[in-house]
Amino acid sequence: MGLKLEQVIPWGRSMQEYVKMFGLTPDDLRLAILDCAGGPASFNAEMTRQGYKTISCDPLYQFTEDEIAQRIQDTYQTVIEGVQANLDSYIWEDIQSPDRLGKVRMTAMHQFLEDFPAGFQEGRYLTDGLPVLPFNSNQFDLALCSHFLFSYSDQLSEEFHLASILEMSRVAREARIFPVLNISGEVSPLLEPVMNKLEIQGYTLEIRQVAYEFQKGGNQLLRVCPPM
Repeated sequence: MGLKLEQVIPWGRSMQEYVKMFGLTPDDLRLAILDCAGGPASFNAEMTRQGYKTISCDPLYQFTEDEIAQRIQDTYQTVIEGVQANLDSYIWEDIQSPDRLGKVRMTAMHQFLEDFPAGFQEGRYLTDGLPVLPFNSNQFDLALCSHFLFSYSDQLSEEFHLASILEMSRVAREARIFPVLNISGEVSPLLEPVMNKLEIQGYTLEIRQVAYEFQKGGNQLLRVCPPM
């Protein structure tokens, strides 16, 4: 079964947020980066504009710019109302209110939409999704995944998580996954068993604190490096 657009709630973050979420240094930005499950984030657009190299992959990209834009409009109010109903689950510092959150996210998503047609033609946006990626081993230096793995622990199985992280680690020399919470704000129940299985296979793992916290407690990433 292919992805249906009505199953998707597009919600994109900016390059500035990516830098904080993933603890990206100036040297990191110069690497060959893969953004898995990138959605309508502006990371690729902003990176490209600044002369860096990024490829984003997400089944969402099978749809047209207009279709994605319409889906953003159709779901925007639902997302904001959901945030308003759970104000205490978030830290309102860098982003001061649900209204400001909406403006920040829409700015990022508009940048994505403006870049998407050209980026798709250039091969910077690919329709592939985890846990199977169409890349050579070690094709990238760094693979990122934001608000997908662990966030949807109730919908995506332990096996899916493990296969996805193994695949990210196959195509990149390092993988970073943010956050390690599920969408309701608790540490994912899949984090420990997935880490245990990776450690058994010789992967180097690190839970690293980052300078980004919007969801309360959501200030840690999982760093994975494959066996040498």
